[in-house]
Amino acid sequence: MSRRPARAVRRSAPAAPAGCPCGLAEPYERCCGRYHSGAAAAPSAEALMRSRYAAFVRRDEAYLLRTWHPRTRPARLELDPGMRWTGLEILDAVDGSAFHGSGTVTFRASFRGGALHERSRFERVDGAWVYVDGDFLE
Repeated sequence: MSRRPARAVRRSAPAAPAGCPCGLAEPYERCCGRYHSGAAAAPSAEALMRSRYAAFVRRDEAYLLRTWHPRTRPARLELDPGMRWTGLEILDAVDGSAFHGSGTVTFRASFRGGALHERSRFERVDGAWVYVDGDFLE
């Protein structure tokens, strides 16, 4: 009876949790997921911008409407199911911290086939940051 040499069995390591869709290294649940679930409120205009981008990626229409300023919020939102967002780059943030009532965030959101470059305005309403509107750039 011949003996075959034992073969090493390759086992894949458990997949490391992917970073949040907003581009930060934290897992979604500890990053934007806590804002989406209502467990916490975004502490800054930039954090809200990132969480709204992640909501677009995840097609969370309810969160997008909930974080839109009441005076500029549409009655409903229909997201394109074919849209594939591929990355977010924050280019500038002015004000928008715990010490401000308003702020702006300039960003580039990439999608398959192009990019959206916008300067967004944010305000606090009842202590929570909300998206007001934005200007498309370039």
